[in-house]
Amino acid sequence: MASALDDDEICNDDYYSLLNVRREATQEELKAAYRRLCMLYHPDKHRDPELKRQAEQLFNLVHEAYEVLSDPQARAIYDIYGKRGLDVEGWEVVERKRTPAEIREEYERLQKEREERRLQQRTNPKGTISVGIDATDLFDRYEEDYEDMVGGGVPHVEINKMHISQSIEAPLTTKDTAILSGSLSTHNGNGGGTINLAMRRVTSAKGWGEVELGAGDTHGPLLGMKIFRNLTPRFFVTAQCGLQFSSRGVRPGFTTVLARHLDKNTMGYLQWRWGTQSSMNTSIVRDTKSSHFTFAVQLGIPHTFMMMSYQYKFQDDDQTKIKGSVKSGFFGTVVEYGAERKISRHSVLGATVSIGVPQGVSLKIKLNRASQTYFFPIHLTDQLLPSAVFYATVGPLVFYLAIQQLVIRPYLRAQKEQDLEKQRESSASNIARKKQEAEAAVLLMQESVRRIIEAEESRMGLIILNAWYGKFVTDNSRRHERAKVIDVTVPLQCLVKDSKLILTEATKSGLPGFYDPCVGEEKSLKVLYQFRGVMHQVLSGDTEPLRIPKQSHRIDADT
Repeated sequence: MASALDDDEICNDDYYSLLNVRREATQEELKAAYRRLCMLYHPDKHRDPELKRQAEQLFNLVHEAYEVLSDPQARAIYDIYGKRGLDVEGWEVVERKRTPAEIREEYERLQKEREERRLQQRTNPKGTISVGIDATDLFDRYEEDYEDMVGGGVPHVEINKMHISQSIEAPLTTKDTAILSGSLSTHNGNGGGTINLAMRRVTSAKGWGEVELGAGDTHGPLLGMKIFRNLTPRFFVTAQCGLQFSSRGVRPGFTTVLARHLDKNTMGYLQWRWGTQSSMNTSIVRDTKSSHFTFAVQLGIPHTFMMMSYQYKFQDDDQTKIKGSVKSGFFGTVVEYGAERKISRHSVLGATVSIGVPQGVSLKIKLNRASQTYFFPIHLTDQLLPSAVFYATVGPLVFYLAIQQLVIRPYLRAQKEQDLEKQRESSASNIARKKQEAEAAVLLMQESVRRIIEAEESRMGLIILNAWYGKFVTDNSRRHERAKVIDVTVPLQCLVKDSKLILTEATKSGLPGFYDPCVGEEKSLKVLYQFRGVMHQVLSGDTEPLRIPKQSHRIDADT
């Protein structure tokens, strides 16, 4: 699938593509590519005033690209941050005699200074809305109780609890941050709320501390403190203590967590909690690109349990995950399984079926939208009924497939078209400029191409007969779409040297004589060429490297 480029990427020239060299190109390769384009675009080669002016513009572009890539320091910044990295305010004061690693550190420092100027304007809002639903009447009820009641045949589904929480962060200085949070909860008609204010200070590169004040009608005033400290690069500790004031007196509490990196993907945790619910917990968490595994054991009052969970991550664009877990303790045993999937750019939808003894069967729906979380736990039965398990498993899947086809996909298609339209509008002036440069380059190439063709014909070499670049419509189901291609026969022939044409893995829209005819859409290069008197044809992706001639490109004379 084609990925849409952002405005910065559209507006920046790709220097590697312009010179048609690898990103790992040596100084000798850069110099050879530069000399070849200089011979093509040098203004002194053209007498016509208009051609001379166009050649001067293109010559300056090539010279700019070569100057950046031939300078190790400038090239290091360009490779990491692109052309905009060379224009960062304050970069001109940086020492030039530095390694790429030192340059990167310096650039990040300058970027950090720019971010600090906008520090006062940023917050980090987070919120959670949880709505508990009691749907046990759907699967477990006495029919005779409803015979004499109006509407008694309709199952009764009710909302029996709700929880809303929200927090925002307000950076005060580069080291101090204020965090304001609040929550409201209700259960079967009874509820209350709390509000908390925390002040966090980064004490060093290794740690931070936090002081918290809270008040509410559910637990009473709270005074707490939390610290985090990296003891070694692989070992850190978190400690938290608090005093809860209530009508029953002062309730102290203390929690500490020790964590260590066991290897690159594995963490080990040891937690000790003292207070109203004392416990000791140890866990191992292994997180890789394709899976997430957790094993935990807790000894405590009133909760003692052992838990194991596994999550498999599919390597697809929708970031699909399937998961399962088993948790067993003094409260009973719970088995959970479910899946989650990205349904839009900022939204992830998940569903989990929970089957427990004596808890019964529940279905948990969760939607993450940016920094907001919406959670809907639906309690289906208090007993293990096969019908509840079946509908809890199949129901969400059928519902998701229907919504995917009727709502999500049409919305995403419309959103994609809207984004592409905005992208085309924002880049219209730049594309117009690139088109003019490409047309000027083709005019300047005519004489060189004529000589190259004569040389290739004399030795039965490589002749580019036709070449097109852009969006091709080959799928019958997309025949209504219009192909968007440009003729690049002359630019490709100009790149032929010694009966060979070599294109690097960079986007081809940056090659001399090319431009992007369909911004944000998937593009390809189609070439029909002749080599040793035999016809060849190849279709190459936009960023795929291409080397011709090849035997596999040969067109069978019988077809």
